[in-house]
Amino acid sequence: MSENASELTLLVRRMTWEADGVLSVELAHPDGKPLPAWAPGAHLDLHTGGHVRQYSLCGDPRDVSSYRIGVLDEASSRGGSRYVHTKLRPGQPVTASEPRNHFALEDAPGYLFIAGGIGVTPLLAMAREAARAGADWRMVYGGRTRGSMAFTEELAALDGDLSVVPQDEHGHIDLAAALEGLPDDALVYCCGPEPLLAAVEALCPADRLRLERFSAPVVERAGDDSAFEVECRSSGRTLTVGPDTSILRAAEAAGLSVSSSCQEGICGSCETRVLDGTPDHRDFLLSEAEHAANTSMMICVSRCASGRLVLDL
Repeated sequence: MSENASELTLLVRRMTWEADGVLSVELAHPDGKPLPAWAPGAHLDLHTGGHVRQYSLCGDPRDVSSYRIGVLDEASSRGGSRYVHTKLRPGQPVTASEPRNHFALEDAPGYLFIAGGIGVTPLLAMAREAARAGADWRMVYGGRTRGSMAFTEELAALDGDLSVVPQDEHGHIDLAAALEGLPDDALVYCCGPEPLLAAVEALCPADRLRLERFSAPVVERAGDDSAFEVECRSSGRTLTVGPDTSILRAAEAAGLSVSSSCQEGICGSCETRVLDGTPDHRDFLLSEAEHAANTSMMICVSRCASGRLVLDL
């Protein structure tokens, strides 16, 4: 383990081809010790060749001997997946964060899981948990080709209803048909590329839908981008955040140690506790209730709606 309690030094125990272009990576403690607990929907930050990237855990939460992630070899990769596929090998040490969860599986008598491509990874762990709990669940899983779709055999072995929809055979998922007849008490969990998420959002009531995004959607903002002050209570500093920068960038420029990764408001690594003031929330991670509570904010994108903020920085 590293000295920082939020970071782990792990070893790559095994790497397995799960589909065309998809590797699963198993990570374990160097001394075989149990790893911190996690629940379906959790992800970790993995340090990959100078980058920090988020990967959903797709193993079994009851197995504390290892973490498993699925990594797609993306042509548009900024370096993370390319590093995993070309440089990372069994036996190598890696630095990872402890798991955190902004996509938790809530208790419900039934679920519809809608997966697009590598977005199946968190939903695999959820389907396994739903099956154990005896809940009714269905999954509609779309991908480019059947050969590119990972974990289909594991999903088919679970006690549920799986529909595999390769695009080259059946076209895109028929979302209206998938949502038709959904029981009133069932929840919908969706993970995949932005067009899929946007289409599901347009069809499914917001109070029943839970999403996890790969990237931030383009949104026209009506919020105020004027300068504001941030009191960093823990460090005793007060920053002025200009209209063309973020709290995160201002804190870094002042020499404060802050965690960040995606800088799009979707990963949660920069989540910071709010001690006073009202944030202008611009993330795509916290729920409406969490936004209304104003107890934390993502300082990479969110700003200030009250002229001044006091943060635990």
